[in-house]
Amino acid sequence: MTETGSAGQRTRAWVVECPGPIRSSPLRRVERVLDPPGPRELLVEVGACGVCRTDLHLAEGDLPPHRAACTPGHEIVGRVLAAGLEVRDFAPGDRVGAAWLASTCGTCRYCRASHENLCPYSRYTGWDIHGGYAGHTLVDAGYAYPLPEGPPDEELAPLLCAGIIGYRALERAQVPPGGRLGIYGYGASGHLTAQLALSRGATVHVLTRAEDARRLALELGAASARGAYDTPPEPLDAAVLFAPVGELVPVALAALERGGTLAVAGIHLTDIPALNYQQHLFQERSLRSVTANTREDGLAYLAEAARHHPTVHVQRYPMNHADTALGDLAAGRITGAAVLMAR
Repeated sequence: MTETGSAGQRTRAWVVECPGPIRSSPLRRVERVLDPPGPRELLVEVGACGVCRTDLHLAEGDLPPHRAACTPGHEIVGRVLAAGLEVRDFAPGDRVGAAWLASTCGTCRYCRASHENLCPYSRYTGWDIHGGYAGHTLVDAGYAYPLPEGPPDEELAPLLCAGIIGYRALERAQVPPGGRLGIYGYGASGHLTAQLALSRGATVHVLTRAEDARRLALELGAASARGAYDTPPEPLDAAVLFAPVGELVPVALAALERGGTLAVAGIHLTDIPALNYQQHLFQERSLRSVTANTREDGLAYLAEAARHHPTVHVQRYPMNHADTALGDLAAGRITGAAVLMAR
């Protein structure tokens, strides 16, 4: 374990050494010297880190590297070991979470208008700064979330991205009260977002390729669960696309009722085929993207999750098996969320 406050402290961490197909082993485990926390930073001992599809996109090069040999992971649950001199809201021993949004400028027109997710100078955990596939990491205290003491680390970790981005996707999809929602793709985000929508009174139809995921969807309250390209049993008032498959965009648009909205929640999507205006967009159907999240989204979702207590379906991996976890995610062998456990 790192000795808090000592010079030259070190931690074990995974880095994306050379982005490429997961079979080419783009991740490498290294020992890295940790910088002490800056005035507004927290030094966090990682207890668990969720495995997000964005991590896979970064490892495989679908998203261009922002930092050489960066440590992935942005669903971090841990304990504060040390806090910078200007930190007032956290102290050593506090349980905290770190998510995808790592920092923003705070002064651009988007930040001033409460749209910090669109800040041109935003930085991201596991892309611009080192993330949670490590024993320890540094977190900007202004972007850390206080976490309750009750739930285990592995159940909180997926909430910090899969849950938060699902919350924002629901807001963007504009699901009407008591509306019919389609969820395309039922991984970490899908299974949390479906439960959030159900807690709000929506009827949820799941459309996904994996049979295990369809079974889980029905167990957790979905009204139906069909194949990704199937037609839902009734027209949809709204839909969220989590699967990074552009071919599903026209499929989901065609399933919408008049005035319905499709929100595309992924950071990466394969090419979208040509759309037919009459079939896919006419009758005021809307297509919207989802870009990251604001801190307000995070706080709102965590508060709502504390009220409706989602069932978090977790597959656990030791931290030293991060490459295996990403390989299983790439191969579709994970149902629910994968989480790396530090202990």
